[in-house]
Amino acid sequence: QVQLVESGGGLVQAGGSLRLSCVGSGRTFSDLVMGWFRQAPGKEREFVAAITWSFVWSLGRTLYADSVKGRFTISRDNAKNTVYLQMNGLKPEDTAVYYCASGPNLTPDHAYDYWGQGTQVTVSS
Repeated sequence: QVQLVESGGGLVQAGGSLRLSCVGSGRTFSDLVMGWFRQAPGKEREFVAAITWSFVWSLGRTLYADSVKGRFTISRDNAKNTVYLQMNGLKPEDTAVYYCASGPNLTPDHAYDYWGQGTQVTVSS
């Protein structure tokens, strides 16, 4: 079974940076996309960013939520089977549990097949 494990969350001051990591294991051929979602207390889980997962010689296609565009960068390291979310210029409203997910399509909807347990990101003012 596919397993996704997030790490890198923590407490950071507004304007600071964090880099989240998601290490995958047991991925299937149908899981071509890795994405990040987040959920703040009392709110619905929302899409953050996604990137295509492929071993072909090409750059991964990316998709970002408007709320993080220009501040967050998603990237991948196929050799390490890891996807990263570099978060710069963090704001208190970015505070949430961040989840890693895998699925077949590059999409902002919630149609992803596997989910990690989440890592807490707290941004103080």
